[in-house]
Amino acid sequence: MTTSQTGPISTRYDILLDYLASQQQRHPGFIQHPNPHVNRMAMAQLDSLRKAAVLIPVTRNSATQESHVVLTVRSANLKSHAGQISLPGGTWEARDADAVSTALRESEEEIGLRRDAVEIIGQLGEMALPSGFRVTPVIGLIEPGLQFTPCPVEVADIFQAPLELVLNPEAYRRSEILFNEQPRQILELLFEDYRIWGATANILHHLAEAVTRHATMPD
Repeated sequence: MTTSQTGPISTRYDILLDYLASQQQRHPGFIQHPNPHVNRMAMAQLDSLRKAAVLIPVTRNSATQESHVVLTVRSANLKSHAGQISLPGGTWEARDADAVSTALRESEEEIGLRRDAVEIIGQLGEMALPSGFRVTPVIGLIEPGLQFTPCPVEVADIFQAPLELVLNPEAYRRSEILFNEQPRQILELLFEDYRIWGATANILHHLAEAVTRHATMPD
């Protein structure tokens, strides 16, 4: 197993930090959909997709508090993906310098997370969505115990799922839904009364598998 400066790594939080540090000079690959047909369809229109970014806010680990990932429940009044679990984020705008700027701006607008309260530690490859977007997930560390202010137009609720759960690939399950009268495979992660699925589950599962592979690499 990979080791840190303070000794053997024992938590997925430590492995996450070590993995992202090892990826800084590498070009990340695309995040794949669990449904091959959806993946081919989305990738075929890649050049026409609008750029977007989401933030994966990870609370710092400590001796008394385990790390969590901050997630939102989208407002029931939204035109798309109403009521679903999401990561804070949104569409790139001309004022944004890059994906990090988009993720930080949108997170501040959606949940009141100040950009100066986030330490960016890495980002994943893009994921092409049939809905018309190519999304870049950005990962940032935040202090535990921060108070969030949801934008009532976009966010119905904010909650935190344990990082140990989110980064455990075995916690995810595959199921099927009907979309346009066709069966479509999806990934989903259950936490308390929350059902995380769709693009959010794809992103988090991709990260979980990458971190798990990194943990088994020889020194």
